[in-house]
Amino acid sequence: MNTQYLRYALEVEKTRSITKAAQNLFMGQPNLSKAIRQLEQDVGITIFNRTGRGVTLTAEGLEFLPYARQVYSQYLNLLDNYSPDSSRRQKFAVSTQHYSFAVKAFVETVKTFDVTQYEFAIRETRTREVIDDVASLRSEI
Repeated sequence: MNTQYLRYALEVEKTRSITKAAQNLFMGQPNLSKAIRQLEQDVGITIFNRTGRGVTLTAEGLEFLPYARQVYSQYLNLLDNYSPDSSRRQKFAVSTQHYSFAVKAFVETVKTFDVTQYEFAIRETRTREVIDDVASLRSEI
């Protein structure tokens, strides 16, 4: 399986159109269609229903694409951390519900570190998304 094909599938999902996704990816629509068919063949499922009005996800596609998103995200993290031009700053991300004390504690903690060596992020969101962020390694805590 080609990691670029995952990127392509995620763009098709986002745009709900192979033509629009091809434009966004700066490639021809026939080549994108061929890549999506190859990905579907590689994984043994049909990800998209193709219609004259765009594409929709199949039930298998709905199940597959969150995993594809996670794998592609991890692939990008690998490139970011281990490519030759990487600054290799350590990253620390926190997901939390909207609590002012959590933000204040995060800011106070960040102040004690050298920000040229670390990259910090805080994300305020709902409980389920906090859990998803930690499970998908988007956040450490």
